Amino acid sequence: MTRLREKYESATRDIQAPFAMVDLAAFRANAADLTRRAHGRPIRVASKSVRSRDLLRTVLDLPGYAGVMAFTLPEALWLATGDPEPLSDDILVAYPTADTDALAELAASPTAARVITLMVDDPAHLDLVSAAVARADRAPDAPPIRVCLDIDTSWQPLGSGMRVGAYRSPVRTPAQAAALARAVVRRPELELDGIMAYEGQIAGVGDAPPGRPLYGRILRAVQRRSAVELARRRAAITRAVRDVADLRFVNGGGTGSLHTTGRERAVTELAAGSGLYQPHLFDQYRSFRGRPAALFALPVVRRPAPNVATVLGGGYPASGPADAHRPPVPHLPGGLTYSPTEGAGEVQTPLIGEAARGLAVGDRVWMRHAKAGELCERFDTLHLIDSETGTYEGAVPTYRGEGRTFL
Repeated sequence: MTRLREKYESATRDIQAPFAMVDLAAFRANAADLTRRAHGRPIRVASKSVRSRDLLRTVLDLPGYAGVMAFTLPEALWLATGDPEPLSDDILVAYPTADTDALAELAASPTAARVITLMVDDPAHLDLVSAAVARADRAPDAPPIRVCLDIDTSWQPLGSGMRVGAYRSPVRTPAQAAALARAVVRRPELELDGIMAYEGQIAGVGDAPPGRPLYGRILRAVQRRSAVELARRRAAITRAVRDVADLRFVNGGGTGSLHTTGRERAVTELAAGSGLYQPHLFDQYRSFRGRPAALFALPVVRRPAPNVATVLGGGYPASGPADAHRPPVPHLPGGLTYSPTEGAGEVQTPLIGEAARGLAVGDRVWMRHAKAGELCERFDTLHLIDSETGTYEGAVPTYRGEGRTFL
């Protein structure tokens, strides 16, 4: 760890903190590990976890990756038609949209319609898309708007009164999925393209929570049972929908579940993104160990006590339930923790511990965000470093750095 910190410091000595950094050696190693765990299934890269077009291109140039999973339709339109060239010719929007302006733009653009697939889980979504098509000045040979059915993956061992998993789609059974598929194919302006079933209770919840061994054992048992139930239901849903229409893809998985979902015969592709940066919430898995690739450096600006070093800023909590795991964590030097009475602050953050004694005003503390991608909403640039060679490899803009904020 000391040697790694020295490499980071040497490579960025001319950059003023605060700044964000991506370790390209770690990034590439994580990308290779994701494909290793995918069992040969192609991985659609989740753009919300990367939020930099340059780094998304880097991933898509690697073997084993194909297509993008965007998080909003305006983002997908930008990626599909952006200057200097489109990012991908296969972009799946992971969440339904009610953005009528963006739908109008999609309906009016044959180029975008050939690239983008929308997510739907309700006839109301179909109505919005059909209305946009009806209003658009489309050529007679314009392609239909492609849609993907989002499937509820929650585990409900005792029925709907006991739910393990996120509140996403209302479509849960093969009959419900087939009914929505029929509603799609009845509309000539639409084309059923695929199915997505993201098991967030497995892919995004670490099975080895620190300091909670009993809870970890219970969690692993729940995840095993959930995975078995979902594999059977996902296969049955796929069969029911294929009886209605052909499907180009069936998407599943995430960083934490590639190694299990990739074995399902019904699944044709996987999705992942967080594992590329390896934020600290993803340290809580037993099945894989990624390398921290995305960090941010904060300058020490105060020394209020011998064992306290105060850094500038740092209060960048991640989304999700308000708990002790949402703030960033001090990474380098090791041995630093938050003050229990202040935590990570908006404009300053006191860090305590023996390691603080060796820090002087102007030194840096390297931090890790809790979740991937969200860090890029705080910084407009990602500085690229290769920890294998200790060299600075340039800088790339985040979405924010290109003047784009989609949420």
